[in-house]
Amino acid sequence: MPRMSKREKEEWNFFLNEKGRKEYNDLCRRCVHECKQSFRTIVISCPQYKSKRSKRVDV
Repeated sequence: MPRMSKREKEEWNFFLNEKGRKEYNDLCRRCVHECKQSFRTIVISCPQYKSKRSKRVDV
């Protein structure tokens, strides 16, 4: 794995874990879309994500 430059580290700071590797939210790890969110986020707002447990709203 190539090293990150100082600029890249500053840019990815919110996504880096204690080992210095990029880490995403649990829901975003297996997602194919590019709207990944950091592991530090608590509340996720993702238009691509649809929970199987959510209640359906009939329109």
